[in-house]
Amino acid sequence: MTPERLDRLGSVLSKRQPDITVVLENVFDPHNISAVMRTCDAVGIQDIFILNTRIPRHKKWGAKSSSSAAKWLTIHQYTEAEACFAELRNRYQKIYTTHLSSDAVQLHDLNLAEPVALVFGNEHSGVSDEIIALADGNFIIPQVGIIKSLNISVACAVTVYEASRQKSIAGHYATCRLSGTELARIKAVWGMPPDEG
Repeated sequence: MTPERLDRLGSVLSKRQPDITVVLENVFDPHNISAVMRTCDAVGIQDIFILNTRIPRHKKWGAKSSSSAAKWLTIHQYTEAEACFAELRNRYQKIYTTHLSSDAVQLHDLNLAEPVALVFGNEHSGVSDEIIALADGNFIIPQVGIIKSLNISVACAVTVYEASRQKSIAGHYATCRLSGTELARIKAVWGMPPDEG
């Protein structure tokens, strides 16, 4: 691995954000999943949770042009909501779903600088009632058009870039926030040499 490549990967790792994740519930289209992965990589999200309780476990993530993001991410696949949410609760303070409801808050009113998991539902029915019941609340993306929904990959992009904005203001990109253990694990997966000493 060239010194330039090592510098590039090191720079990327220094901006990874361990306290935010995206959860995809029963998303059918692997191209949507790969688009979400590319966006997550772009804003420094390392971990993605894929929950398939109604569809088969995914084996690949869509077109090669965007699926390349998967090799740089830590992907957690679950087939049971309880197990998935137990792990989410262990890692994050809040879990929010994208769901149009009377108690939903505007995206920009969420505190996305705190440890948070953001749940996006499938292309047809959105987030399930089961998952809504397990979450801490719902949020909506402000819209003024006639059609009140966005493609899942677009909705995710809008949301995580708002999180990125808030985290940037909070200084979260200024220093490496990965633990030493997690940093070493990712470096090994990425084929980087371990730190000396």
